[in-house]
Amino acid sequence: MKSNYKLLAVIALTTSLLVASCSINPKGDTAIVNEATQVDSSTGTEISIDTATSKIGFIGYGVGKEHPGYFKISSGNVTVNGGKIEGGNFVIDTKSLSLSQQETMFQTKLKGHLLSGDFFDAGKFPTAKFEITSVEPFIASETDSSVISGANFKVSGNLTLKEVTKNVSFPAKINVNGNAISAVANFNINRNVWSMKYGNDKSLKNAFISEKVNITFDIKSK
Repeated sequence: MKSNYKLLAVIALTTSLLVASCSINPKGDTAIVNEATQVDSSTGTEISIDTATSKIGFIGYGVGKEHPGYFKISSGNVTVNGGKIEGGNFVIDTKSLSLSQQETMFQTKLKGHLLSGDFFDAGKFPTAKFEITSVEPFIASETDSSVISGANFKVSGNLTLKEVTKNVSFPAKINVNGNAISAVANFNINRNVWSMKYGNDKSLKNAFISEKVNITFDIKSK
């Protein structure tokens, strides 16, 4: 009987570790992060982003938990030349942070915490920005694939959060049909790089918050 209890304990422990592991390893492409790159001017046609339908999603992870949400885009445009995106930028309204979990605890305590100085510090930094520095063809292979089905371009751009700017590169699926543009991406970044280090000490055990954050882009033109 004791051996059965031990077996059940091992199974329970293994299951809890697997759940915890899944919760702090978001499914997304690993973004390549480098120092900020100069943004070159483009001579193409400038097309406005549809701020009503475009958004930036995120998922924060901890031990056995995850918290999805999104930000609105306050303004932005893409530059198209010869049917291809050459540049563009958009401004993210950090104060627009919205959480998918509707329970009171998330909508008051967690949302307020994310907007505080421990994370986005939206009062001091009400906007974030992404500026495209290059768009290159992406061809999936055994060694270089993407979670985005049909990803056809690698996008690089300067991401500015809390006045910290780094260049991030990730696969994306981009469709350009005249002035109709859509772009989707799903990638992970390390929030420590942008001065958001709260709760990432693993000695906190169950209170540990992963330094990895999942980001999704869903961009459409007007």
